[in-house]
Amino acid sequence: MPDDALDRLAPLADPVRRALYAYVADQSAPVDRDAAALGVGIGRPLAAFHLDRLAAAGLLDVEFHRRSGRTGPGAGRPAKFYRRARGRETAVSLPPRRYEEVAEILAEGVEGSTEATTGALDAAGRRGHEIAGTTDAPRTMDGLVATLIERGYEPVKGVDGTIRLRNCPFDRLATEHRDLTCSLNLAMLGAVAEDFGDAVAARVDPVDGWCCVALTPAH
Repeated sequence: MPDDALDRLAPLADPVRRALYAYVADQSAPVDRDAAALGVGIGRPLAAFHLDRLAAAGLLDVEFHRRSGRTGPGAGRPAKFYRRARGRETAVSLPPRRYEEVAEILAEGVEGSTEATTGALDAAGRRGHEIAGTTDAPRTMDGLVATLIERGYEPVKGVDGTIRLRNCPFDRLATEHRDLTCSLNLAMLGAVAEDFGDAVAARVDPVDGWCCVALTPAH
C-alpha cells in the first residue's frame, strides 16, 4: 500500500483544509493568510493553522515577501505566502500501478524512431479530435476553456485573449522527454482548438511555471 502518498493526502480529509488547498491552488500567484482566509470565509488564525499544516504535509510551498515591496529598515517583517507545491505529485492507486513507467518506455522507443514519432503525433491529433467530439461544451471560447478545465489544464485567459495553461497533465514525462511531450501536447491541443473554430491556434510558447502550449487568437 502506498502509505507515503496516503499520508500526504490525509490533511485534505478535513473540509476546511481541502477548501484552503483548492483556493490556493486556483490562484496564479502566491497568496497570504489574509487572502486565503477571505477566500474561503474563515478567520485568519484558523486559516494560518491549516495552511501551515498543508505546508508541513508538502502540499503547499511557503514563500516570504514584504507586502510593501520595500526593503531595509522600516520595511516591516516579510509576510508568509503560500502556493501549490511545485515539483511534487501525489497519486494513489490501490493496488499500486506504475503507468508512468510504461509511458517512459514508450517515450524512449518513440524518440528513437522517426516513423514512430510521426505515428505518435498523428495519434495525438486523433485524440484531440476525440476529446472535442465527446464533450458537450458549446463551440465557443468559453466551451473551449471548459473543455480544457475538464482535462486538467487549468486554463487562464489573458487580456490579449491568449489562453495559457497553469498545469501540464504530462509534467512528469516532460521532465525527461520534453521535446516529445510538448510536440504531442501541441498536436492534441491543436486538434481540440481546431474543432472549436478558428478563433485560436495552438503553439509552443514555453513560460516558466506554465504548460509549454498556449492558445493564441488567430489573426
